[in-house]
Amino acid sequence: MPDLNCLPRRLRNILLRSEFAKRFDFFTFEFPEGAVRVRIPVYAWLGFLVAAFLPAAAPAQTSCEALANLTLTNATITSAKSMAAGEFKPPASPGLPGPTKDLPAFCRVAGVAKPTPDSEIKFEVWLPATGWNGKYEQIGNGGFAGTIPLGGLAEPLLHGYATAGTDDGHTASPNATWAIGHPEKVKDFGYRAVHETSVQAKALIRAFYGKDAARSYFVGCSEGGREGMTEAERYPGDFHGIVAGAPAINWNHLQTRGLWDSLALLETPDSYIPPAKLPILQNAAIAACDTLDGDKDGFIENPAACHFDPATVLCKGDETSGCLSAAQVAAAKKIYDPLNNPRTGELIAPGFSPGAEAVPANWPIWVTGGSAPQLGIQKLFAVQFFADMVFENPKWDPKSFNFDTDVKLTDDKFGADLNSMDPNLRAFKARGGKLIQYHGWSDAAIPALDSIVYFTSVQKAMGDTKSFYRLFMVPTMSHCAGGPGATIFGNAGGLEPPEEDADHDVVLALDRWVEKGVAPERLVATGFVDGNPAKGVGMTHPLCPYPQVAQYKGSGDLKDAANFTCAAPKK
Repeated sequence: MPDLNCLPRRLRNILLRSEFAKRFDFFTFEFPEGAVRVRIPVYAWLGFLVAAFLPAAAPAQTSCEALANLTLTNATITSAKSMAAGEFKPPASPGLPGPTKDLPAFCRVAGVAKPTPDSEIKFEVWLPATGWNGKYEQIGNGGFAGTIPLGGLAEPLLHGYATAGTDDGHTASPNATWAIGHPEKVKDFGYRAVHETSVQAKALIRAFYGKDAARSYFVGCSEGGREGMTEAERYPGDFHGIVAGAPAINWNHLQTRGLWDSLALLETPDSYIPPAKLPILQNAAIAACDTLDGDKDGFIENPAACHFDPATVLCKGDETSGCLSAAQVAAAKKIYDPLNNPRTGELIAPGFSPGAEAVPANWPIWVTGGSAPQLGIQKLFAVQFFADMVFENPKWDPKSFNFDTDVKLTDDKFGADLNSMDPNLRAFKARGGKLIQYHGWSDAAIPALDSIVYFTSVQKAMGDTKSFYRLFMVPTMSHCAGGPGATIFGNAGGLEPPEEDADHDVVLALDRWVEKGVAPERLVATGFVDGNPAKGVGMTHPLCPYPQVAQYKGSGDLKDAANFTCAAPKK
């Protein structure tokens, strides 16, 4: 007879004294129509009951180097090495500062996942040697990915998280030729690599620490933001919480937008807007819309309410350095305006918001290019996408693109793999998931209105989202971070807010929401003097959950968040 001493006393006595236990040696189960009879010894049945009341045995911990021998599903470990404190110096992630502190001792594991014969998903998992906070944070990519974001892994490791990242299943190259003839690699890039990495990382965490992570988070911006939204839509059980910044969720149409803008700047020999003329547009937009929020601070709080017409800076006579020619005004208008299907009028992609055109990290890099329209990153991404991924022809001519039929062709080919616009987040919500999305109003890489379009579609499909999903729009912020205002709130890698708490840091706000159920009613963003933390804090400003905006209370320092309140936008 099995040992029943581990059971609660009352249950144990019931079982031992029961007439059933005394009189019968076997259970007899008879299946339909008496075709099969199964006799199970009663003490075996009691053993099953005992097992149900026993806690599961904790798996044994594994040393770092021994992880190299761990058996994984569809993946192999290529290296596992203990790193001493300060031994490894990760490179900075593109566009973000590198870590300012030495990394603690950790176990560095590299591996390759192969869910299909054509897959080659490289990943790294970093496991704190001591001081693990019991949680897991996975980091997203940027652009077309192609490298593991090692610089991004430093920040969560410094805060005690086990962390991981992937190259999304291919090696970086000057273009997207890795996709030609490799549809499975496109799927890996589109959705599979991030999921596979989360699966393998969790297995390694369990082996190394002898237990699962209590919480799992995903944090990313741009392509990483799209990855986070894809996880919420497609794999709602992978993460308890997600931070998705400036997500490229409307991927196919975003590249169409980039192609449209570049062609607008090339429409005539006079259409290109040189960097020297961008301040004309920026200053005119601010003059028209600065005071809509009740104060005059040199910024546009809510560009959605700003109806700026670039025709106001049209040269009255001959073109001069202080105005725009008719061709330049026409190009600017196309960049601001939504892009619609020329035949049906259906929205393809929103336009870009006014108010920070001349900021070096905005139009000069992404839209117009620094010295010629061909140099804008927006165009480079678009051409790579259509030439290598859609048409699989490196010699493809951008001027041949049809904004009706070719948009449909692109969506038919890659819509299911690359777009992340499904408004059905019911499964994510039902599992208790929490999602914080943010987007800079001055983003010149991905239109800020893309995030609002998606957020609105989720509300339309599901009703009020306050219990699990909130969107924060960030005035003056460029792509993912940076800009002339207050744009630092735990979103910029090694550039941290001066106060590390859930009111100033979006990742801590997510953790508090998941752990304690306290939803972020606002975040406080910081702006450093000249963008340099060494020079001190220049301003703070509240970020409000959309559709609320920050409104000045009427008195006090305009550079102090305490003097603003979150409220519905004025009409």
